[in-house]
Amino acid sequence: MVYAVQVNGLVKIYDGKVRALDGVDLTVDQGISFALLGPNGAGKTTLMRILTTQLRPTAGEAHVFGLNVVREESKVRRLISYVPQEISVWTDISGYENLLIYAKIFGVPSSEREKIIDEALENMGLSEVKNELVRTYSGGMIRRLEIACAVLIRPKIMFLDEPTIGLDPAARKAVWERLKIFKKEYGVTIFFNTHYMDEADMYADEIAIINQGKIVTGGTSKELKQSLGGEVITFTLGNNAYDPRIDQEIKKLENVRGLFIEGSSLTVIVEDAEVALPSIMNILKSIDVPVEKVSIAKPTLDDVFLKYAGTRLEDKGRISEVFRVREMVRKGGRL
Repeated sequence: MVYAVQVNGLVKIYDGKVRALDGVDLTVDQGISFALLGPNGAGKTTLMRILTTQLRPTAGEAHVFGLNVVREESKVRRLISYVPQEISVWTDISGYENLLIYAKIFGVPSSEREKIIDEALENMGLSEVKNELVRTYSGGMIRRLEIACAVLIRPKIMFLDEPTIGLDPAARKAVWERLKIFKKEYGVTIFFNTHYMDEADMYADEIAIINQGKIVTGGTSKELKQSLGGEVITFTLGNNAYDPRIDQEIKKLENVRGLFIEGSSLTVIVEDAEVALPSIMNILKSIDVPVEKVSIAKPTLDDVFLKYAGTRLEDKGRISEVFRVREMVRKGGRL
């Protein structure tokens, strides 16, 4: 079987000391939507840049549709498209003119350009604004234009680096609805990174979590949630009352599968919340840790990420910074 992506023992070391990837093994089936999740610095973008032939690995091999990304890079580039986080269209010309430039870059025959450009605009819902300057577009419209440029050649696989970062929920949904249509119509494989957990939950057929340069787990969203089992109890502790004894004592309970503390929030994964809750409350009371709020829920994808990566995925500061930069570029401002 030929996979859309197949990676074996991939290593990338920067400056002889920073190990961005540390023996990554990964396979991605054809025609699916695949999400790669990981905290900042985990190796997500490095992996994507190797797969898109922008970087060469230090060791190991990576293949895209059976083609080696190092030895057959020119052939790989004919099959892929890539949408980076950074703004990748010109804001002082129209949407149509952007697509025309990309069509020429991609070598689309002049006799076919008009039809292919119109189809790309239609697929991304931009036909009515194709002759307007891009700087007048909303953030969501710009992202859809960037994706329209990427689908001009009808790639076999699209690599999307944070495709909706900084967009409001309505704009994010609009982008993904268009991507779903394109995926269904052309059978394209979508390989994306995201900081939005709900996006991976809703739109990814399969998910892998990378941490410290290694793939630590993978599967469907349902499978990953089921891997935690049981229930999740979240405690809001008063006065940021962290005490090292919390970790030590609660982990002694047989019912506990995992425990994480972030600020005033204590998250405990247990087999049975009804059984575990009284014991945990007794421990917190015995070491004088005030509890302001308790909630019980089934495991979410965010809980899965917390277990395997040791932190929450969301990074609001980084998201807002990317949004600010993209908005200033769109409006012709200076940083």
